[in-house]
Amino acid sequence: MNILITGVTSGFGRAIAELLIAKGHTVIGTGRRQAKLDELAGEFGERFIPLCFDVGDKIATKTALQSLPNELLANLDVLINNAGFALGLESADKADFNDWEQMINTNVFSLAHLTHEILPFFTTKNSGYVINIGSTAGKHPYFGANVYGATKAFVRQFSLNLRADLVGKKVRVTNLEPGLCGGTEFSNVRFHGDDDKAKAVYENVEYIQPTDIANMVAWLIEQPEHININELEVMPTAQTFAGLKVVKDL
Repeated sequence: MNILITGVTSGFGRAIAELLIAKGHTVIGTGRRQAKLDELAGEFGERFIPLCFDVGDKIATKTALQSLPNELLANLDVLINNAGFALGLESADKADFNDWEQMINTNVFSLAHLTHEILPFFTTKNSGYVINIGSTAGKHPYFGANVYGATKAFVRQFSLNLRADLVGKKVRVTNLEPGLCGGTEFSNVRFHGDDDKAKAVYENVEYIQPTDIANMVAWLIEQPEHININELEVMPTAQTFAGLKVVKDL
């Protein structure tokens, strides 16, 4: 299969690319860091096609896609919208609006735009698969998740609405929703490079690994075309969505 993965230079994206290439697929991997993409190209070999651009830049996205051979785009099988991040964990009244804006631009705008660019190739050949990397934060609220959780709620509803629009076509859509996952840059980015804060999130917790998510993506892709997994929510056993907090004497 020919598979396009955004945000491939670290975390989920890197693990997914590594596994899928090992399984014999061709991966077009996007990222903003050319040096990192070059490293991956040297490691992964000819089945990895690096594509350096910022998914949040509409013109750069179009230009990058146009640089690919028409035959490759026309025969694209899977789009994995993985690029995204969280910034800050402050309550909404104390949050930095610039953080909100960056999350909306990447987690919502860029995902919608790239999907819009790729869908016509899928519908023309009446085959394709959109896998969106959402989050349990898009379903279960927690303190400080404010706009990050809202962007992932968009990803969830957008995924479901795509399925509604694409009924009658052999184009599948899945929203994969990980919970607490370590071994990525996620918390380092969220806390603006504060490694101590990031490390504390995962202390004494057996969290999900990027390889776990990669295995799930591979499983999704390997399902027969007549099966569509609408949503796949996964948490470490140590985490739960339950427990409503009550503040007394407010």
